[in-house]
Amino acid sequence: MKILHVVCTDAFAGVERHVALLASAQHDAGHEVSVIGGNVRRMLAEMDRPGISSQAARTTWRGLQAINAAPAHDVLNVHMTSAEIAAALAVRARATPIVSTRHFAAHRGSTALRRTVAMLAARNVAAQIAVSDYVAHHIDGRSTVVRSGVRSADSRRTADERQGVVLVAQRLEREKRTAVAIRAFARSGLSEQGWQLQIAGEGAERTALERLSKQLGLGDRVAFLGHRSDVDRLMGDASILFASRPDEAYGLSVLEAMATGLPVVATGAGGHLETVGSVEDAALFPPGDAAAAGRLLAELAADPARRDAYGKALQEAQRTRFTLEAQVAATDAVYRSVL
Repeated sequence: MKILHVVCTDAFAGVERHVALLASAQHDAGHEVSVIGGNVRRMLAEMDRPGISSQAARTTWRGLQAINAAPAHDVLNVHMTSAEIAAALAVRARATPIVSTRHFAAHRGSTALRRTVAMLAARNVAAQIAVSDYVAHHIDGRSTVVRSGVRSADSRRTADERQGVVLVAQRLEREKRTAVAIRAFARSGLSEQGWQLQIAGEGAERTALERLSKQLGLGDRVAFLGHRSDVDRLMGDASILFASRPDEAYGLSVLEAMATGLPVVATGAGGHLETVGSVEDAALFPPGDAAAAGRLLAELAADPARRDAYGKALQEAQRTRFTLEAQVAATDAVYRSVL
């Protein structure tokens, strides 16, 4: 099939990474794939396929123009509301089935006007994909759940080969609840044992989080790394990944940690229940409960054998249930249902 993905941003966060990973896997499966939107440089680096075309489209208007200028495709896969609106308004898209991938557990539109426009645009959507059961249960309209996959790793580092590091890799925005990670690390007592909390990411909450770290007396045991392009290396070195968002729609970073066999401590809610929670005795804590999360960190840190067994179980779950090949096959089935 000839597939066109559209996301009307210039960013490279979870949605854009989803598009890049899926597009590369679809290309490998023999499809002809083009991408509109996202940070073009980083999208191309992630896709790393000369056969995939990519162009910028930061706004709905730019996305509309790019769709109209694109050659004919069999399927138009849009991501987020702005892309839905662009596709609905594009003359070129009127003869092409539109499939919308829903990435967030919320109805369309952030304001009353935008909701109205979005619902009108949604009338042109032939099929809808939800990235998790959690999203499917919280959005408007019928959807097919297609869980995202990631690239499987060839190997897994043991606990003895890893550093005494708890890693947080996420945007430092309010909804991510990064303060829970800092409070849990303080409660765990790991700082007194020489462990470090590394926080990779930027955002509006950084100053407040740095202040909290100082107030808790953590000093240099908490390292704010800023935006990093080498999160895969950080995951390879760390002993535990901490995922604090209680309403995470899915969580690609968590899935990538699972792929490398990195133990994950996560909020027992949202999409985490479908990824980390798919293994027995998963390290999940009640939303916002820093004390419970701290206990889980301390227990895992004190037991290298448990970390190895847990990491192995997470990696096996990714390899059997959350692969790119499975995602492509399930997505193909949705596409073909509207052709």
